[in-house]
Amino acid sequence: MPFAIYVLGLAVFAQGTSEFMLSGLVPDIAADLNVSVPAAGALTSAFAAGMIVGAPLMALLSLRWPRRRALLVFLVAFVLVHVAGAVTTDFAVLLVTRVLGALANAGFLAVGIATAAGMVPPDAKGRATSVLLGGITLACVAGVPAGAVLGQAFGWRSAFWAVALISLPAVLAVVRSVPEGGRETAVPRARRELRTLRDPRLLVALALGALVNAATFCTFTYLSPLVTEVSGLSEGWVPVILALFGLGSFAGVSAAGRLSDTRPMPVLLAGGLALPVGWALFAYAAAVPVAVFVLAFVQGALSFAVGSTLIARVLYAAAGAPSLGGSFATAALNVGAAAGPALGGAVIAAGLGYRSSLWVSALLVVVALAVAGLAYRSPASVAPR
Repeated sequence: MPFAIYVLGLAVFAQGTSEFMLSGLVPDIAADLNVSVPAAGALTSAFAAGMIVGAPLMALLSLRWPRRRALLVFLVAFVLVHVAGAVTTDFAVLLVTRVLGALANAGFLAVGIATAAGMVPPDAKGRATSVLLGGITLACVAGVPAGAVLGQAFGWRSAFWAVALISLPAVLAVVRSVPEGGRETAVPRARRELRTLRDPRLLVALALGALVNAATFCTFTYLSPLVTEVSGLSEGWVPVILALFGLGSFAGVSAAGRLSDTRPMPVLLAGGLALPVGWALFAYAAAVPVAVFVLAFVQGALSFAVGSTLIARVLYAAAGAPSLGGSFATAALNVGAAAGPALGGAVIAAGLGYRSSLWVSALLVVVALAVAGLAYRSPASVAPR
């Protein structure tokens, strides 16, 4: 892998930390800015919404720029809005910075995926994608717990400063390592690439990616209360469970890196069939601490192995859209990341208990399998290959 791809992975690590770190900072933000906890929780929703809208929008707006310039614009903007968020005393300003940060994050990830895929041979897109997604999983393992520790020790603003500081080396490395790339007239290029959306294989892969990611975050979002309320473990074990899930995610992305290029169907078939079984088993055994430790790791690995392979399938199906293919993948992932927690929260709010989010995760993967089966049986055989 070219060194520049690992540079992009470092930036994605910082951005992934920013996206997920609020889970441990919301109470402190609410108290400091004199708003309710649900209002502070809207910061997470604002980021997710910005990612969904921002991925295709920012990718379209950046078509007229060389890729290195686009990456630098998005990354510098990401740093600046985190500095603004760290110093503001106004909740409305903080909310705006989260939306702007999400737009910059979405643009960077969309262009970054396209850049990484363009820097490797045509049959190595899965490996390149796995490096970038590895940055997100490492954020779950190290970045989010570190942000929580910083918040507890020095206040929530220190976590925002840390994200900005981590991003600075990536800015310098992008300048030195990422090729400038050429440019092309934006409007004809956009029209040509948007036609790729008509490819049924791409649409199926996007739908499957959204469903699998929804299943992942439906459970991940509510792991903390599941551990304390159902498993009976103390709060001190929550970071351990989250870290195990993150370690599993990193292992899954790493293992799927090569297989997603050479043998994607075994990963998708075996992982897709194992995922709902694992979620159901997790729900059934959630009161057994040892089972929770094991299944957190296993389900993290399976979820991200299948998810990263699907994203690689998106890039292969979107070969005619080298710039916008990454934005399609980013938007699909974040549709799932927003929908999954909403569905999990709905069943929990309905009084079905914290185990219910695990059952919803299992159901979402079953729906994904049904969609894949129908696509495979269709005359056009549009299932991801």
